[in-house]
Amino acid sequence: MREFTEQEQVRRDKLEKIRDMGIDPFGHRFEVTDFSEDIKKKYAGFTHDELEEKKPMVKVAGRIMFIRKMGKASFFSLKDKFGNIQVYISINDIGEDAYSLFKSADIGDIVGVSGRVMLTQTGEITIKCLEYTHLVKALRPLPEKYHGLSDVEERFRRRYVDLIMNDDARRVAFARPKIIRSIQHYLDNLGYVEVETPILGTILGGAAARPFITHHNAQNIDMYLRIATELNLKRLLVGGMDAVYEIGRIFRNEGMDKKHNPEFTTIELYKAFSDLEGMMDITEGIISTCAMELNGTYEVDFLGHHISLAPGFRRAHMVDLIKEQTGINFFEVKSVEEARKLAIEHNVELEEHFEFGHIVNAFFEKYVEDTIIEPTFVFGHPIEISPLAKKDPNDPRFTQRFELFIIGSEYANAFTELNDPIDQYERFENQLKERELGNEEANDMDIDFVEALEYGMPPAGGMGMGIDRLVMLLTGSETIREVILFPLMKPRD
Repeated sequence: MREFTEQEQVRRDKLEKIRDMGIDPFGHRFEVTDFSEDIKKKYAGFTHDELEEKKPMVKVAGRIMFIRKMGKASFFSLKDKFGNIQVYISINDIGEDAYSLFKSADIGDIVGVSGRVMLTQTGEITIKCLEYTHLVKALRPLPEKYHGLSDVEERFRRRYVDLIMNDDARRVAFARPKIIRSIQHYLDNLGYVEVETPILGTILGGAAARPFITHHNAQNIDMYLRIATELNLKRLLVGGMDAVYEIGRIFRNEGMDKKHNPEFTTIELYKAFSDLEGMMDITEGIISTCAMELNGTYEVDFLGHHISLAPGFRRAHMVDLIKEQTGINFFEVKSVEEARKLAIEHNVELEEHFEFGHIVNAFFEKYVEDTIIEPTFVFGHPIEISPLAKKDPNDPRFTQRFELFIIGSEYANAFTELNDPIDQYERFENQLKERELGNEEANDMDIDFVEALEYGMPPAGGMGMGIDRLVMLLTGSETIREVILFPLMKPRD
């Protein structure tokens, strides 16, 4: 058994005293009827005399964050899910036994308070405790109030302590589900249906990414954790579900940095009889709606930039953006050899499997991506990097695909969906060739999906968006670990 610190031992001694009083130190049900934020809002502006006359009664519960003991009367701060509220507690109001119980309280203990709202001489809305209920004894002390968990790794490793001490972490934790609800309501009102598709699969597809591999013992086969939800959602379009979406976890066996976690959340949606323009409209609508519903404004300050998320995002072809930055017009480049020569001249790194389209994309990533600040739909991706998108009828080297970039980061990816089974089969074959040349992110051949397309999939638009990055943007969080409650961490040594 581990050794306790002095503070931990003191708390365990108090725990035994509470038990000796006939009270369960780890509590029972307590009927909460009020919250700190609501009490402060409801009684803001009331005078002392008005509250004395009205005598509003409340019942709150939360964690003790501060205690100022003054003999037979004390003040303490109680923190619930919405914030802090001051409590005044006196032996004259609750009796000697209950006050003795309170004197065993430590910062971090969870208690219930029944009482009436009053105003102190300094004008602070306070609860006058008339009934004190011990609920849970905290056996470990909280970090110091003004320092919290100063070790960033420990903040994420012990997120529960971070949420107690860090109001900003708590704000983000409550903002995330609000953003997801906003997306759901927006799409539900447009007639989309939320669905669930498998996390485990036997074929790697729907995105360019390295997978996590697991093993199914009963069937004795290796399986992948999904890297995208795309192919199953498009199967539903074949089946007649004309507008579907899924918000779910995706798993990619890749590195971790400020914008990447191996386990993350996306939304993918697909709409029959729509196209790339329709996906631009709906993507813009989702983001602007979430911004307004969460923050009450389209204006956002993030990573040192002030931007607007109001509808009307810029729309620009990838080749045109490259030309703006480099002067090179890839519409006029007619061969892989010419593209390779330009790459060498402009210090763009080449890989063995690179064709014309890979080089165009490499130019974009090197010279353009970081320069995009305002929300911009970048469309016209090369066919080599877009195996599931429909070709551009005006130039089959490019596709009807866009990515949304904001302040140098990608937020969404969308296509006019490829629904030609013959073309899709050829694209899968090309992906297999790329894998043979060393591209570990190339897709598998998904014969079942090709067969589904042979039954006929309606013309459609599809879009995928990273929920975590959207939450980062709307809450001003600079790392993805701030917006995931329990990000992946290295095990302690």
